[in-house]
Amino acid sequence: MIDVKYINPFIKAVRNLFETMIEVPFKLGKPSLKKNKEAPHEISSIIGLSGDVSGCVVISLSEAVALELVGALLGEAVTELNEDCTDAIGEIANMIAGNAKTDFPTCNNSISVPSVVSGKHQVSYPSGIPIITIPCQTEKGQMVIEIALKANSH
Repeated sequence: MIDVKYINPFIKAVRNLFETMIEVPFKLGKPSLKKNKEAPHEISSIIGLSGDVSGCVVISLSEAVALELVGALLGEAVTELNEDCTDAIGEIANMIAGNAKTDFPTCNNSISVPSVVSGKHQVSYPSGIPIITIPCQTEKGQMVIEIALKANSH
């Protein structure tokens, strides 16, 4: 199982972004092990890691939560999931990745530019790595942080 020191920077980054930048209150749920590769919601932002620690972090949002986040980021109501909305979700994931990197316990890592997938989809998680899923609740519904990371020995 992956050490929490690799998980906590992402949880802290999500909390920091939600509470300070976009001011969308949310509650973290209890982490559990994910059993399948189905994405829990219609929009997923995928952050890849390589180096001392490899794998991916997926932030999966319902459409309502995605619209709320993008609206909060842009400072205006957003009513449809379009290309601008997808770009903004990618930007939010990029901010989370950047924040997490500052608290990451090892510096020999590179974090990819996040990709955003919408519609019914599966995420290609790295094989053989347990996926930790952390549900989060906002006023507009649920989002899930999924973390599949492993430390690489040199």
